[in-house]
Amino acid sequence: MARTPRREVIDESAVGVFHCVNRCVRRAFLCGQDPVSGQDFDHRRAWIQRRMEFLAGEFGVEVLGFAVMSNHLHVILRTRPDVAAEWSDNDIALRWWNLFPLRREQDGSPAEPTEAELGMLLCDSKVLAERRQRLSSLSWFMRCLAEPIARRANREDQCTGRFWEGRYKCQPLLDEAALLACSVYVDLNPVRAGIAATPETSRHTSGYERIEASKASDRSRHSSSSTDDWLSPIELDEQSERSSEPPARRASHRGYLSLDLTAYLKLLDWTGRQIRRGKRGAIPSDLAPIMERLQISSDLWVDTVQNFRKLFHRAAGAPATLAAEAARRGKRWLAGMQSSRECFAG
Repeated sequence: MARTPRREVIDESAVGVFHCVNRCVRRAFLCGQDPVSGQDFDHRRAWIQRRMEFLAGEFGVEVLGFAVMSNHLHVILRTRPDVAAEWSDNDIALRWWNLFPLRREQDGSPAEPTEAELGMLLCDSKVLAERRQRLSSLSWFMRCLAEPIARRANREDQCTGRFWEGRYKCQPLLDEAALLACSVYVDLNPVRAGIAATPETSRHTSGYERIEASKASDRSRHSSSSTDDWLSPIELDEQSERSSEPPARRASHRGYLSLDLTAYLKLLDWTGRQIRRGKRGAIPSDLAPIMERLQISSDLWVDTVQNFRKLFHRAAGAPATLAAEAARRGKRWLAGMQSSRECFAG
């Protein structure tokens, strides 16, 4: 069956949230320890994470969650064309230079552009407008993530050819319930795969980064810096969003869930315990109201997280949001989606 054209899935003029997956070629363990050859490529997972950190500071695309596995990558991204529209022409030119510099330092980082070099980027308003659009594009973000990793890995292996299996797969997350379930699903990928026992030992995931930053903050309460400040904050907080000081390492201060970091990590930990020990416990009473507000069935929560990719294919959301998305694309999905619809039925 032919893949749906990306232009039907993504409206690049509007804010959208997407779950993207990219797999290594032939699903080989090119970012972990190959069980056949015994070669260890685990250091490449750090390459991918550092690259995401860099891109989060240059693009109008926010990283909400991620998990770098041994042979594939999960990342939850929110496109922000509204933020990119507010950047000055100089901002656009400098960000584009940082992504595609004509000169580099010895360590490979972009060299400081001269006035003449920036002027060349600013001289054509039509090209500048196109680059503004690209700086909030999901496809350009994923391209700028995947290509340098592939080239670097091929240089290390002294080979040519594909590193990634193909283009990334993209799944729109249509409402907050879908976003919460997908966030927990992504953060618990190492637990589900049996390579980590708990979220706090699941390295190269957004959950691990948030836990480490929280522990560092507790140790140094007077420090305003955070190691996870390139990730979007969890909590939707209007006061933080109105901050006049723009963030240095991400597009905006906007959160994405109606619960704070403590509640999210508690839900993450509880869900991971159910998945790991293979039996169902009761959701703690202080977390149950979160499920009620988001109209998620607590009885089906663990199944939804554990089988997220199986239950939702073209898009993820509650019945009403799925119906609206199907109508937007001129499709008729809902006849075969009864099991998926039931997952978010309260």
